Amino acid sequence: MKWLSKAYIWVIMVFLYAPIGVLIFFSFNQSKSRSNFTGFTLDWYVKLFHNDLIIQSLINTLIVALVSSVIATAIGTVAAVGINSMKRWKKSFIMNITYLPIVNPEIVIGVSFMLLFVMAQGLLSNIGMGFEFGYMTLILAHVTFNLPYVILNVMPKLRQMDKYIYEAALDLGCPPVKAFFKVVMPEIMPGILSGFLMAFTYSLDDFVISYFVSGATSQTLPITIYSMTRRKVSPEINAISAIIFVVVLVILLLVNFHGARREKQSHREGVRV
Repeated sequence: MKWLSKAYIWVIMVFLYAPIGVLIFFSFNQSKSRSNFTGFTLDWYVKLFHNDLIIQSLINTLIVALVSSVIATAIGTVAAVGINSMKRWKKSFIMNITYLPIVNPEIVIGVSFMLLFVMAQGLLSNIGMGFEFGYMTLILAHVTFNLPYVILNVMPKLRQMDKYIYEAALDLGCPPVKAFFKVVMPEIMPGILSGFLMAFTYSLDDFVISYFVSGATSQTLPITIYSMTRRKVSPEINAISAIIFVVVLVILLLVNFHGARREKQSHREGVRV
């Protein structure tokens, strides 16, 4: 039975990663064919870095993802601390509302944001303060749908933390703000980092919501790839997809390796004590 469970795992892994393997394989194909491999080449990677449209879209994506993730992490952390201090029925009510953007279809959220920004655009233009769809609308939308992920990552760490540590710091004369940054923040930092990484990943990956709130000069990489695939799939798309996959894989391996080393080190220190 042991070999059967291992075989099952390998079948699942092949099923999940075979399409990505095919994509990476054909990113080195000399021709544009998606079925016949005619020879090895790096030309598509060279052309990729000379494609101004893709590079600009990648820069837009990174800017929006980084800014929105930082803002969402800051607001979400403060919100999680506030929710954690509420009474039980209030906490349950707020958490149920927090789940809504996650459960709600992205198409509904995207259309809602588009209508909201169009309405705000009309109201502000009446007083001479109009704005265009672009970075601002993208960042606001991404901050909104990233907030629940940050809150849901920070809340478990707050529940695990001993609340009397913060009260002890106050009793010893530490100001509330300093006590929060010196005592609470280190305890919940793993949850904050997890929330930031999840928000950053979802922001990089988002297409539906970004499609409705982006402007002509602020298109993200998923929108650009979608517009390119509507005409004909270029091997440059395979190349940039392969690069993104490898970068994400390396980051995940480094994070897991670092976490394993820290856990092993803390275990050794615990044994010594």
